[in-house]
This record gives sequence, structure tokens and C-alpha cells, in this order.
Amino acid sequence: MKAAPPAPAAPGFGRIPISDVWPALEGGAYPAKAVIDELLTFRATVFREGHDAVGADVVLTAPDGSVRRVAMRQVEPIGLDIWEAEARLDALGDWSFHLEGYSDHWHTWAHNAHIKWPIGEDTDLVCLEGADLYGRAVTAALAAGDPESARLLERARDACVPGTEVAELLDWLDNPAVGAAMGRHAPRDFPTPTRDYPIRVQRRRALFSAWYEFFPRSQGAHYDEASDKWISGTFDDCHALLERIAGLGFDVVYVPPIHPVGTTFRKGHNNTLTPEHGDPGSPWAIGAPEGGHDAVHPDLGGLPAFERFVAKAKAVGLEVALDFALQASPDHPWLQDHPEWFTTRLDGTIAYAENPPKKYQDIYPINFDNDPAGIRAEVLRLLEFWIAKGVTIFRVDNPHTKPLNFWADILEKMNSAHPEVLFLSEAFTRPAMMQALAGVGFHQSYTYFVWRTTKRELTDYLNEVSHLTSWVMRPNFWPNTPDINPRFTQSGKASAFSIRLLLAATMSPSWGMYSGFELLEHTPFRPGGEEYLDSEKYEYRPRDFEAAPNLNRLLGRINEIRRAHPALQQLRTTTVLGTSSDDLFAFSKRDGADAVIVVVTLNPDWPVEGQVDLDLAALGRPAGTSVRVRDELTGIEHTWGAHNYVRLSPAQVAHIFTVID
Repeated sequence: MKAAPPAPAAPGFGRIPISDVWPALEGGAYPAKAVIDELLTFRATVFREGHDAVGADVVLTAPDGSVRRVAMRQVEPIGLDIWEAEARLDALGDWSFHLEGYSDHWHTWAHNAHIKWPIGEDTDLVCLEGADLYGRAVTAALAAGDPESARLLERARDACVPGTEVAELLDWLDNPAVGAAMGRHAPRDFPTPTRDYPIRVQRRRALFSAWYEFFPRSQGAHYDEASDKWISGTFDDCHALLERIAGLGFDVVYVPPIHPVGTTFRKGHNNTLTPEHGDPGSPWAIGAPEGGHDAVHPDLGGLPAFERFVAKAKAVGLEVALDFALQASPDHPWLQDHPEWFTTRLDGTIAYAENPPKKYQDIYPINFDNDPAGIRAEVLRLLEFWIAKGVTIFRVDNPHTKPLNFWADILEKMNSAHPEVLFLSEAFTRPAMMQALAGVGFHQSYTYFVWRTTKRELTDYLNEVSHLTSWVMRPNFWPNTPDINPRFTQSGKASAFSIRLLLAATMSPSWGMYSGFELLEHTPFRPGGEEYLDSEKYEYRPRDFEAAPNLNRLLGRINEIRRAHPALQQLRTTTVLGTSSDDLFAFSKRDGADAVIVVVTLNPDWPVEGQVDLDLAALGRPAGTSVRVRDELTGIEHTWGAHNYVRLSPAQVAHIFTVID
């Protein structure tokens, strides 16, 4: 069905007042985020003067211009006037929606008839009004090409005449098929549209993904006695690791910068300023005589080896995410070709990166106010270059240190040219900036999850990311990164690592981990700090991924459960559940008929027992009922009601229950 969009709504209230439209981000300045076939909830306050009933629809316009209406329903007690509707958008691209309120003659008349007919008040008049209403709906049904509804409504109209028994009148009034037909075809007066609001529908990987990060130079790295230095691994050495990562159920493999590394002010072992012979330097110090952002480090095998790496990843079902760090080492070709892209200080030196008291002498940040047009053209060229090599995802380093209008322009151009390409924002910064970056186009965002460890912190944060900010910012939960060695796991206990893995992978549809986490790597550079000792950022770290102890089996099982359950691929259907212990954290998720309940201990040292209070309504079940659940980790089944006893321990840190009945 095609229809022209409504005229823009005038400021203020229309004939049928509508307010608090959601999702409407910054008044429609940003498109709300969705992925194809994701269950979306639309909400607004709709009301009118007097006692007559109102109704409302969500009117969805697809990228091809086709229009679909979805009826809204009042979901809060009468008097609050909150209306909702659910819909799934089935096409990629830019949608729009508006809400339309109207005077609901059908429910106004039905309400009066239910009151007046049983007490014999105005019986004949109400019949005449009903017959007229049914008749107008018959005409509308025929015009809409719905003869079956027209025939049913004709029968209801013919029965709605003075002298018909009240019981028969009420039978027709309460007939569900009649109600449904009248909902489609009854007259609607005073249709009042809101303005249009944008929704951008993207591929499912934008919401649901499992990332694995590793340094390609460490895979296959070895010490060469003849040269007395470590020799880098190459991309060709990584093919078996790609098979392992895919076998564990990950779908995105992320590699730090793969470009030539500068030698000026190169950092050495544990971030020392005095590197030793053969130290590889930080891969984020991008650029050397061998090339810059469009080159592959020769030690990694060059561009041909990278192309073979991408082809192998695709063959085993992995997408490659490439680090995109807009900065340069002092040896980058940009320093010769475009010195105006950097900041020259009063003493004539070029400003290096700082985050006081931290100094990054091996990195020069770009000044985006110097030649912004030239910088944008170069960035677009680089992105096109790597997309042509098969890269479908970019993990953008420190985007919060670049202007928002720069990203708005870059990401809009990318969306137009390559809507399939995704961007992850690595911005551990202020909430306003993180959300604004998401608003201007980043598909996913790093989060504060790594620092949220208590029940109160997890409750508040899960409610925030799943409800308050979910339309603009899609979270990606990481239990560790090369920069963050979490204090929670610095004990080295497998139970602590399992807890954080399970929370990350079930709380958020997207999650990721940096290699070594499955091997329980935990030693900090200094007590109380969050840097890893012998950080892979500055040296080679070849690993035996089958060494004991490891979490490989748990990793594979968790990713398998996530893929099997649409509920765990959703964000906005999350409900945090009450527990009687501060060491128990629980929540549920649902997508249609699929419902999952997750209970995790927060104590890696001792057994924990307590009560979990189930929100049956959140699972689509009536109050006072029970559900049959199966633990996906153990296979054991239970019957759960409103209040349920659990006991978890370091040996079994979680339940992941599927509602089976």
C-alpha cells in the first residue's frame, strides 16, 4: 500500500493531543537505531477532552515508500493515557514513523452500550447509533476490499435494531471478530498526525555480535638466536587461530593496527621509553618509511598476507574488524606531506598525545581544525581502501578526541555508500559524548561494564543501557581489553573470570574479549593498577590456547546458547529481577515465545544462596502461574513461580534458564 506522508504537524497540540513520542531522539535530530526484524516498542501519551474514547496508530513508512499501520493500545491504568505498539521492521535502510491519534467512535459507543443496555436506558437510541456505526464500517470494509468483514458487520448492523433482545445485542457487541473488524473499519474522526521521526534499520550484526581481539604479530612469534631478537608472526600464521575463534562461536575477529610502526620515541617492554633491540613498539604508533594507514607492516607479511587472512576469516564465518586510529607516529609520511594536519607548539615542536599524567611521545594527534576538508578526504579514502580489501567493521580508537561534526559527516557518507559497514566507538569517556557519538552514526559503543561489579552497579547500568539509552547507543560489553586488566579478575580465580564472562555475554547482545582472558591472565603491572604486566601492546606474547586452566569449553557453550536464543540477541526486553542477596544478580529477556532467565553469583570465593523474584508479566505469563525452566548449562529442569530458591558457588557461578513451558 502506498500513501503520501501527512503534512507536517503544527507546533503544539493538535485536535487529538499527542505528547512524549518515543523513540524520538533529540526531537528527531538523530535516527533511532534498529536492526532488521528486531522487536520495537513505540510509545506516546494520547488523550482528549471529555469522556469520548481516543485511539492511535503508528504509521510506518519503509525505505521504498510503502506504508504500514500498527494499532496502539493503552497499557497503563486509565488516567495516565500511555499508549504502546510493537512492530518489526523488515527492510534495511532509513524508515520514518509518525503517530496518528483519532476520535474512536467504536469504543465510545461500545462503552455506552455496555452501560445503558443492561439497565434499559436509551435502548432504542443506542441501537440506532450502533446500526449507523456498523453501516458506515460496512461501507469502509467494502471500499478496502474486505468483503468478509463487510458481511459480518452487516449481520451485526441488522441485529442492532429496536426490539432486539439485550442478550443478543451484547453477544454481537462482545464478538471478538466484530471487534477486530470494527477496529479496522470503524469511522475515525479528527485524525491528528505527529511530525515524522527517523529510524535507521541496519543489519543484525550491528546489534548482535561476539568479538575476539588478538595481536596477529604474536601468533607464530618466536625468538631468533642468530639475530638475538624476537621475530614477528605473520597473518599467514593466524589461519589456525581463526579456525579456533570460529569454533568457539565468535563471529567478529578484531585486530589492533596492522600498519608500519614508527621508531622515533618507540615504546619498549612495559611501556619503557628505552626500547631494546627488536622491540616491536606499540602498533598505535602508526607510520614509518614503509608507509602509513594504507600499508600493512612488512613483518606481518604485507598486504597480500592480509588479504589471505580476510579470505580465511570469511571462509570460517568470521568478519574482520580493523582498528582505525587517526593519529601518527613522528615517522608517518603525513608529517612530510601534510605537516599542517598537526599542532605546532610555541617552541616549534609538534605536540604529542597526552592524557596527563600519561604521555604518548610516540604518537602525534591530528588537529582537525587545520585543513578539515583535506583530512576528511583522506579519511574517506582510507576507509574505501580497506573496505575494498574486505574489511566490514572498524573499531575506531578514541573517537571522542575528534570533533563530532567530523564523525557526523564521515559516518553519514559511509552509511550512504556502504550501509553494510559497521563502526564501533572506543570511547571510555563522559556519557554525553558517548551517546552523541552513537547519535551521529556509530553502530556500537564500548561501555563502563568493566568497572560495574556490584549488584547495585550492574542493576543501574543494565537498566540504563537496555532502556534509557538503547535507541541511540548499542552497548558492547568487554570483560577486558589490552588497556584494562580488571581488578575483579586479578585474583586469577577461574570463578571470577567465569562470572565476568557470563555477565558480559548475557547482559548485552554484543560482547567481546581480548585474548588471554580465557587463559586467566591477570597479573597487573603494579598492585592496584589496571595495566597488564608484560603488556602485549609493547612486546610479542605467543600463547598456548589449550594450556590449562582455560575457559574454552565455557566460552564455546555461552556463544552457542546466545546463537540459539533470540531473547539473548535482544536488548530492550531486559527486566532486572529482585534477589534477596547482594551477591546474586538476575534478569530476564524475551523475544516472542523465547524467554531466558539469567542468575549469576557475584561472589567468586564462597557459595551464595537466596531468593530470586520472577517478573511473570515480563515473561508474558499471568500473575500466580508457574513456568518450567531448563538450565542450559547443566540440563536440569525446575518449576519456577514468583519466588524461587537458588544456590550458586565458585564451581557453578550461574544459571541460564530457558522457559520451556
